[in-house]
Formats: sequence, structure tokens, C-alpha cells
Amino acid sequence: MSKTILIVDDSLSLRLVVKMTLEGAGHTVLQAADGKQALDMLDGRQIDLILSDLNMPVLDGLGLLEHIRQHPLYASTPVIMLTTQDARHLQLRGQQQGISAWIIKPFEPPYLLAAIARLTTR
Repeated sequence: MSKTILIVDDSLSLRLVVKMTLEGAGHTVLQAADGKQALDMLDGRQIDLILSDLNMPVLDGLGLLEHIRQHPLYASTPVIMLTTQDARHLQLRGQQQGISAWIIKPFEPPYLLAAIARLTTR
């Protein structure tokens, strides 16, 4: 089933690769370059899942997650953190804030698609 997914990453090349993967699987994709831009884009839109980088300018992934979890419309929206950071303390902080999954870059597209399917069919 097609889902609407918001990709939030300051790397245009990564956003494009992920966009191609997701659109190839039949999903609709929105893109933002940082957390603030992502919050501005939400604006009441139906978003089924958010993929976010951890380290971004303006508003990082954990800051974005905090705002999302406080918003009544998006509080239960699954959020996958895509990052090169594998530090345990960051993962724990993300879990405490309600992160749905933590995927380390680089990742295999089938792994990402499986995580999305698992989180959007609950």
C-alpha cells in the first residue's frame, strides 16, 4: 500500500537516492533539508512516516522528533532515524523521545523498505 513519506536530510544526494527507492516501491515522497523546513512542510498534511537524519543544521533530528511527538496530529507518526551515528547514548535518547527505528548509513534499500513496511502496517 502506498504511503506518504517525508525525508529530512541536509544531503541532497541522499534524499534523491532514498526518494528513488521509495518511489520505486510506490510511495509518495516529500523532502526537507532540515528539521525546521520539515516542521514547516507538515502543516496538517497526512504523513505516514518520517525518515530523518540526526545531524542537520537549524534543527537536528532529535529536535525534530521532540517537536513531532508534541504535535497532536503527528505524535504517533513513525519516525526512522537515518544516521552515521551509532553511539549508544544517542540511540537511548532517541528511544526515550519515541524514535521508531534507528538505521545506520550506509544501508541496503531492502532493509529500509522492510522497516517502513513493518512500521506502517501496525
